[in-house]
Amino acid sequence: MWWGLLCALLAAAAYGVSSVMQAIAARSASDDSYGVDPRLLLRILGQWHYIVGLVLDVLGFAAQIVALRVLPLFVVQSALAASLAVTALFTLTLGIRLGRREWGAIAVVVAGLALLGTSAESEGSKPVGTTFHLVLIGAVLVLCAAGVAAGKASPRIRTPALGLVAGLSFGLVAIAGRIIPSLAPLDLLRDPAFYTVAVAGVAAMLFYASALQRGSVTTATAMMVIGETVFPALVGIIVLGDRTKPGFALVAAAGFALAVAAALALARFGELKPAKTQEPVSETDVH
Repeated sequence: MWWGLLCALLAAAAYGVSSVMQAIAARSASDDSYGVDPRLLLRILGQWHYIVGLVLDVLGFAAQIVALRVLPLFVVQSALAASLAVTALFTLTLGIRLGRREWGAIAVVVAGLALLGTSAESEGSKPVGTTFHLVLIGAVLVLCAAGVAAGKASPRIRTPALGLVAGLSFGLVAIAGRIIPSLAPLDLLRDPAFYTVAVAGVAAMLFYASALQRGSVTTATAMMVIGETVFPALVGIIVLGDRTKPGFALVAAAGFALAVAAALALARFGELKPAKTQEPVSETDVH
């Protein structure tokens, strides 16, 4: 099980650095339109920041899938939320100083993950029926429609709604990745969960980029963290049979709460201004 934890932490590290690169690209992309525009991804694909971010995302996703095959969803997704701690540490290379609150939150993230690591029971990929696959496909379609509607909402609603939809979409990626029984190329091409991962992943990136482009980074990232951690954790426990070691349920709950709460405290590091400004993003960013 230790190598599953290592893969989850490697995924968090890759996603943490990737978020800096992709957010710089999203902020610098010119856009006069309102709402969710799929062309946004095409525009930022031409920027080297985003390309590097995508490469790191691929590496992070591969590590995440490996972790999901041996660890409960609540452990893996908490570790991924901790990618914000990695992002905060990465800002030190950009000349941005961290305050006591940030250092304290990073310490709490580490403590929360330690509790989760000691309480988690090793998991396999529990087989699910066709109905569950169809539910996931339906959920992707619902979230895509919700994201489009959120993009047309008022500025006050738009940013948190897009952030939440992006988080729930990332949550679907984790759930679908968890139920993939085989990673052999031919088996993947025949598995509906593989296509759910692909569509939900693209939708999540689009909605999150749209939220960052115009809205408050703190709001968008906080809502995304909630969506990508709480939702998959509940599905894992209720549907997929995730569990803790006997007698460690409260320890796992405390670890999950600490890791997610600390990640929310670091939400402003979900996006950074270009490095040349060398200034932290203010939590008073307007929508």
